[in-house]
Amino acid sequence: MITLLDYGAGNVRSVRNAIKKLGFTIQDAKAPTDIAKADKLIFPGVGSFGSAMARLRDLGYIEPLLAYLRADKPFLGICLGLQTLFEGSEESPGVSGLAIIPGQIGRFADSKQHLSVPQIGWNGINIRKESLLFDDYHGEKLYFVHSYRAKENDQNQEWVLTTTNYGEEFVSAVQRGNITATQFHPEKSGAAGLNLLKNFLQADTDTLIELGAPDKFDHPATETKLAKRIIACLDVRSNDNGDLVVTKGDQHDVREQG
Repeated sequence: MITLLDYGAGNVRSVRNAIKKLGFTIQDAKAPTDIAKADKLIFPGVGSFGSAMARLRDLGYIEPLLAYLRADKPFLGICLGLQTLFEGSEESPGVSGLAIIPGQIGRFADSKQHLSVPQIGWNGINIRKESLLFDDYHGEKLYFVHSYRAKENDQNQEWVLTTTNYGEEFVSAVQRGNITATQFHPEKSGAAGLNLLKNFLQADTDTLIELGAPDKFDHPATETKLAKRIIACLDVRSNDNGDLVVTKGDQHDVREQG
């Protein structure tokens, strides 16, 4: 049973649509007991760290979610779903996270590149250990939108699955055993993201998703870069007949007269 932990803090329709497109059936967790019953649990966090933790607490989800994670049952966190696994966040001082992973979530630091915050767009990843999640992954860029990020430290190194650069290096995916989470949005990352979701959904629930083969990943990581975005500037006008037509820029007058 694939269960979606939709705690009512944001629109997770794209996650549902992606899972259905892959041919899987998913149900929402409607009560704390639904978490314990899940064979696979997906947590697509949306909103702020503090409001997410408050909502989880109000719904009575904290303890069953911690029990599920400690039992090493298949879990995929997305965006805020990754950040809540940590001890806390600079976004919401004094609010405790699930504390499964050591460390604090911080805001992107000011950089010499004068990068805007939040990071919005397609960026690359450096894979640090082998995982079935990235089976048939060929280096495609993935979609990010976030102002806060996790950093690697001596206490959480074993969790780091991938890193990404945006003015600084940050943790873009984590995994230990069957517990996985990504800072990027696989449901919004095209074919590569759908393949990652498929790998998670198809994996045998009795088999660890993480394989671990550090000898294959001892080469120096390359600095990832945000993809340049090309935005087509289109305008809609009416022609002589009153029909709406699309024009390309303000120097072109498109008419429907052959």
